[in-house]
Amino acid sequence: MSRRRALGQHFLRDPAIARAVVDLVAPTAADLAVEIGPGEGALTGELARRAGRVLALEVDAGLVERLRPRFPAVEVRLADARTWDYRALAAPPGGRVLVVGNLPYSVGKPILAAVLAAHGAVAEAALMLQREVAERVAAPPGSRVYGSLSVLAQLHWDVRVALRVPPGAFRPPPRVDSAVLHLRALPAPRVAVADERRFERVVRAAFAQRRKTLANALAAGLGLPQEAARATLAAAGVDPGRRAETLTILEFAGVAQRLS
Repeated sequence: MSRRRALGQHFLRDPAIARAVVDLVAPTAADLAVEIGPGEGALTGELARRAGRVLALEVDAGLVERLRPRFPAVEVRLADARTWDYRALAAPPGGRVLVVGNLPYSVGKPILAAVLAAHGAVAEAALMLQREVAERVAAPPGSRVYGSLSVLAQLHWDVRVALRVPPGAFRPPPRVDSAVLHLRALPAPRVAVADERRFERVVRAAFAQRRKTLANALAAGLGLPQEAARATLAAAGVDPGRRAETLTILEFAGVAQRLS
């Protein structure tokens, strides 16, 4: 418990919400479901009843020992979900790889990043996060909270905030609201990107100094002369005086391509 609390973990205790979270990915007997942070097993039981195989990743050794006899059909592993290689997962014949979890607040972002990077292996995910983080991931262009996380996630995933969860659904209750992100991997990137590393550098540089114009932010973030940044944006059909939060993924891809 002490380690889980240090990570900002709050155990889900509402069975109706547990069912609603699992319903989002609708596991079948053909699917492999990977649960991140089973904790006291609220989601584990739902997954075990519906998925063909369940692999649960738990960082607390004490909880691992308590979960294994409760869920003998579930493969409970002592593992750090931040560094687990989700990209190495293989779908069963005729089935999918699904990821479900109630993520600890303090390490939610690195776990989310690891899952997002596995878009070639994971078909669908339902992840509980702090509400403000979930809303940033799903934000559209022009939104106050649209940022690099939104762009990089939505390049490979359909993303939506599917459920909002009040503090009373957890033990102990957190001081903030939670939300469940529903993610579906796209069969191909939303926009063709020749070099994803360059695309990511451009996106992160653009949002690193949100109050600056796009030309100023890219010049500072990429080490470009001011005129070169302005010329690149103009060549991509983007007004250099715009700010990063107004650009679509397609426009970011055009800017990255021009910087090649």
